[in-house]
Amino acid sequence: MIQNKFDELIFNENDVCNLLMQGRNIESLSNMIVDDSVKLNAMPELLGPVPNFKQQRFHAASVPDWHAQQQNNWHMPQKYKDLDIAEYILSLCTNETELQRCGEELLLYQERNLFNLLRYLKYLVDIMIENKIIWGVGRGSSTASYILYKLGVHRIDSIFYKLNIDEFLR
Repeated sequence: MIQNKFDELIFNENDVCNLLMQGRNIESLSNMIVDDSVKLNAMPELLGPVPNFKQQRFHAASVPDWHAQQQNNWHMPQKYKDLDIAEYILSLCTNETELQRCGEELLLYQERNLFNLLRYLKYLVDIMIENKIIWGVGRGSSTASYILYKLGVHRIDSIFYKLNIDEFLR
C-alpha cells in the first residue's frame, strides 16, 4: 500500500488479498483505490463476485484544488450530513451569553463554509463517546471556539476564560 500526494491510500493486489485473508468482507473493500495493474476480476471464484474497485487515477489538479474538490466528501452517516448543525448548537445553549457567542461564531463558520466540518466533529465526538475513547482537554487556538466546546471537541470554556474567537478563525 502506498500513499499518493493527495493522501489517498493506493492498494496493490497483495494488499487486497491480505485483507481478504484476514476475513474482510469483499463489499466493505469496494471503496478502496486499487492500483491499475491489479487484475482483481481474475481472482479465484472462491471470493464470489468482485466489486468494481476505484482504479488509481492521476490527478491533473494541484493539491489545493484537489482538497477543495474533496470538501464535499465527508464520510459520515447520513443523519449527520442532514443535521441542522446551527439549530443543534443553539439548542445546547443555556443562557443569552451562550446564544450570543454561538450565534456570532456560527456566522463565522458559515462564511468559511465550515458547517460540514462541524457536523463531522459532532459525529466524531459521538463515536469517541460511544467507543469510550479518551481525547485531550483542548489544545492551541481551537480552545477559543465556544462552539467546539459545546460540541465536546475540547473542555475549555472560552466564555469563562474570555478567549476571543478571532484567535481561532484567523
